[in-house]
Order: sequence, then structure tokens, then C-alpha cells
Amino acid sequence: MKKHQTILLVDDEEDILDFVRYNLAAEGFFVICASCGKECLEVVKKHHPDLILLDVMMPKMSGIEVCQKLKNNDNTKDIPIIMLTAKTTESDIIEGLNFGADDYIVKPFSLKILTARIKALLRRTKKAPVNIITAGDIAVNTKTREVLLTGKKIELTFSQFEILLLFVKNLETVFTRKQIVKAIRGDNYPVTERAVDVHIVEMRKLLKDYGTCIKTVRGVGYKLSLEALNFSIIQTKSDSR
Repeated sequence: MKKHQTILLVDDEEDILDFVRYNLAAEGFFVICASCGKECLEVVKKHHPDLILLDVMMPKMSGIEVCQKLKNNDNTKDIPIIMLTAKTTESDIIEGLNFGADDYIVKPFSLKILTARIKALLRRTKKAPVNIITAGDIAVNTKTREVLLTGKKIELTFSQFEILLLFVKNLETVFTRKQIVKAIRGDNYPVTERAVDVHIVEMRKLLKDYGTCIKTVRGVGYKLSLEALNFSIIQTKSDSR
């Protein structure tokens, strides 16, 4: 299953945040929200989203200022930005584009058009495949076999790494214990299904708040929950305020 891309939505109107977040999540995106420019910059540093939807008219720091800061930073300059603006004059739109915005959409907007613009921009800015697979704040490097949680390395055993990699590659797919053993060790590996349960318990501890994203499906096995991952991102963002 392909990586679910992260959208950072920045707007000082709570109704817009809730409405757009809900609809983009229904399209399969992870959505993180910020209500001001300062918070946007903090979230970008922590999560490095795939795309930013940035309102122009915000108090204290405008969307234009935020865009300029992001585009002048080597670590964030390649993140595509779509400006959300109530301004319709040509000069206002040109100003946003001159400061580095990749696209713009005028409020009020159609969700279908917004989604189409997002997908088109992500296709245009898509980079060559890398060895890192992400799910929320979990990043798995298949080449170095390192796992980062919110940017910090965590130590997993060989089997735990293989189980997590299986889950991250197949979000929401339920695996039986036998399927997990077969996937990580092959058909003839002498391990009991109970060993899988032990690994899952330890992985949940190591993943801290994200441990709850490994769901037990009663009578079947385990899965990594897309819904839980999205909820955890939003909760992390809320807790940091």
C-alpha cells in the first residue's frame, strides 16, 4: 500500500479547519492543522508535510510571510504550498506567487477543485523513490534498518523491525499470526504464534503513544490503523499547544 501523504492545513477559522480536514482525510490524506503562522512553522519543523494549504489573511503573521520564511529555508523550500485567499485581485495573487507559493485557490472554493489541485501539485513535485516509508510520525528506513519516531531513533529487534515494516507497507490490512511469521521468517521458521504476541506487546511500548495504533483484531490478528495514526497526529498537535 502506498504511503499516505501528509497535508498541513493552516487557517485561523476553526470551521474551515474542521471541514477541510474531514474531507481531505476522507480522500486518504493525513491532515495536520495549525491556526496561525507561528504554529505552522513549528509543525513544519516537526512533521515536514508533503504539502501545505496556507491561508493568506491571518493575524500577527500573514500567510505571505509564512510562505516567504518556508521558501527561504533550505530544509523546507521544496514543500509545495497552495495559498488559500479571499483576495481576488491579480496583484494579490501575483504577490503570493512571487513569494514562492506553488498555486493558489480563492475562497469560497469547491472541495473537488481543491482536492484536484492538491493531487496535481503533488504529482508535479513528486520526488524519486527513497528508502524511507512513513506512517504518521513513524519512519522506517529499509536500507539502514533504522526506525525513527517523531525524529528520534528507536531500537527494534530484527523480528520487530520486520513486523513494523510489514504493517507500515500495508496500513489497515489485518494479518494473522501465521501470516506475520511467514512474512518475516519464511514458511519453515520454528517460532510459535505466541512469540508474535510478545513482539507486539514490546513494540507497543517502544512506539509510546503510537503503540495504540497497532490494533488487535479479535479472533484474527493485528493491523496498523490508519485512523488511529491520523488521530494520534492531531492529538500530538493539540497537546503541544
